[in-house]
Amino acid sequence: MIKGNLKAPSERADWSGEDVNYWIKFKNVRHLTVKGGGELDGSGQIWWQNSCKINKSAPCLDAPTALVFHRCEKLRVSDLTIRDSQKFHVVFSKCANVKAFHLTIRAPQWSPNTDGIHVTGTQDIMIFNCFIGTGDDCISIVKGSKNVYVKDIVCGPGHGISIGSLGKKNPEAHVSNVVVEKATLIGTTNGVRIKTWQGGYGYAENIVFQDIFMTNVSNPIIINQHYCDSRKPCYQQNAAVAVRGVRYKNIIGTSATDISVNFNCSSTVPCRDIGLQDISLVTPHSFKSLSSCINVHSSEEAGTVFPSCNGIKNQ
Repeated sequence: MIKGNLKAPSERADWSGEDVNYWIKFKNVRHLTVKGGGELDGSGQIWWQNSCKINKSAPCLDAPTALVFHRCEKLRVSDLTIRDSQKFHVVFSKCANVKAFHLTIRAPQWSPNTDGIHVTGTQDIMIFNCFIGTGDDCISIVKGSKNVYVKDIVCGPGHGISIGSLGKKNPEAHVSNVVVEKATLIGTTNGVRIKTWQGGYGYAENIVFQDIFMTNVSNPIIINQHYCDSRKPCYQQNAAVAVRGVRYKNIIGTSATDISVNFNCSSTVPCRDIGLQDISLVTPHSFKSLSSCINVHSSEEAGTVFPSCNGIKNQ
């Protein structure tokens, strides 16, 4: 039970050694429930100010995650507020049979690398009824994750709900069986996103985004197989993490960018089996929007789809 407010040390000098990676960590625990209505305050401001993403002359150093669950099974996390983490707010790492719900996660829009919920190497996880607004992905799902169900999420500000990034520094990465439904995104820099680096291998497959409402969202629907979040330019590579079996259904709202459906897929490992059904995404002033669908093979559309990818594949 976590009640009241827990506040992390605010000075970076108070953190040293391995402890710099996390603030609170649960490891190798079965049948664990963490709840109580309390608040975790990561005191992240000094870390953000010294991040190389904010201060371009600063070295790129790691920062603590507020709350980490590692190799936990039959885990329940609920009824907590986590705010202003130094880096990620909540991480589920190599866990199984997880339910995370009724969580409120908040950090300023400018705070770097402050993902709300980060899922890595975790299977059979449900995330539902959460309010998340940070400076990075509201939810990020990365390599080794399988059977992920996300429902009733309010996201914003932030970078949207993301699969990835996958394949950085050329490793193998697999993500499969992900459903994201009944989400509301407000003012985010991306909507529902799949992002992979060039040079990796593996796959992101069997993914469903459905019943999603967006307000003033940039890049509402995006697959980017040329993701490059790096100080140095990323050079062209033939290898890529495959993206296949992705369904977008009943996604409506307004786009802050002219291009609201953007599939930037690899020429050597193109996106395959991409489905769009009942899509309506327009800019708030012109009530129009565009699609860019590059290297998309074996795609299909059903119902009313606007903007459509039909007829402009591989352009």
